[in-house]
Amino acid sequence: MTTAPEILGTLHNIRTVAVAELDGVEDDAALEAWRIAYLGRREGRLTLIMRRMAELEAEERRSVGVQANDVKALLESQLAEKTEALKSAKLAQAAQEGRLDVTLPGRRPALGRLHPITQTMREITRAFISMGFQVVEGPEVELDHYNFGMLNIPRGHPARDMFDTLWLDHTNAEGEREMLLRTHTSPMQARIMEATQPPVRVVVPGRVYRFEATDATHEWHFTQVEGLAVDRGITFANLKGTLYEFARLVFGSERRVRFRCDFFPFVEPGVDVAIDCFSCDGAGAPDCRICRGSGWIEIMGAGMVHPRVLEMSGIDHTEYTGFAFGMGVERIAMLKYGIDDIRYFYGNDARFLRQF
Repeated sequence: MTTAPEILGTLHNIRTVAVAELDGVEDDAALEAWRIAYLGRREGRLTLIMRRMAELEAEERRSVGVQANDVKALLESQLAEKTEALKSAKLAQAAQEGRLDVTLPGRRPALGRLHPITQTMREITRAFISMGFQVVEGPEVELDHYNFGMLNIPRGHPARDMFDTLWLDHTNAEGEREMLLRTHTSPMQARIMEATQPPVRVVVPGRVYRFEATDATHEWHFTQVEGLAVDRGITFANLKGTLYEFARLVFGSERRVRFRCDFFPFVEPGVDVAIDCFSCDGAGAPDCRICRGSGWIEIMGAGMVHPRVLEMSGIDHTEYTGFAFGMGVERIAMLKYGIDDIRYFYGNDARFLRQF
């Protein structure tokens, strides 16, 4: 049978050993193991000895219970102090390892930069500004009247199939959709000629939209720069001279320029404009990844403003003539910097954007 002296001796031993072991605890895991060993509710040494007190007489149980509670209070107090000590030690270590050396030189903040398409667009417009052109902008949500009708592309015209149009869910009194996301920046030709008497010399940069699949050379939205000049006596030679100068300012003074016939409903005659390949120097190397062996790189479409477009805008085509041109800014940037996938521009990959 358990006696009071035995329990008191065990309590004294638990107190001495537990305090000594607690002094050697150095981390949270060891502290939790110590708590379970001595104060655990099921198998703790102090818990087990206190259960044996039920075998004592009532008078002995009271006196021994006082001693047992004193030991338990001491161990719980020691546990709380050790917990705080370990927490303070961890904070001190973290402060030491992460301390700030105020004598070190400061770190320069990272500088932002313009998007490569914005940089290219500004370079293009600067080239034309140097030749006397003004920069104007127009609405991205456009009317069918200006996007097609005023550019000699009436309803039902087959040329509309060239433009994969994104129409807005809005109809006029006749039930026809008349608003869209502009498919090119050319509507500003009509808007400017309607509102301005010649002479006119403008370039129009802006975002345009097409309902088409995205791949390495196509995006559903991209950037164009449109140009227009209208005055008395403007000829195709003026168009050629302007675009020669542009190509040399942007791609290098040694560039050669080629004009070939092409069709656009709002110009007559129409041409596509190409420069000799700056990668293979116009040699047409079969392995050239820029010109793909042709020796030439198409950069824009252009032509003399169609007389009907002038008349619809209120300008007498017998007195005034003009030329227009349009180019994709992404294409110019891809050619200039040797980029083979248009999707890189809008992928928001910082590694790509930091190159510019």
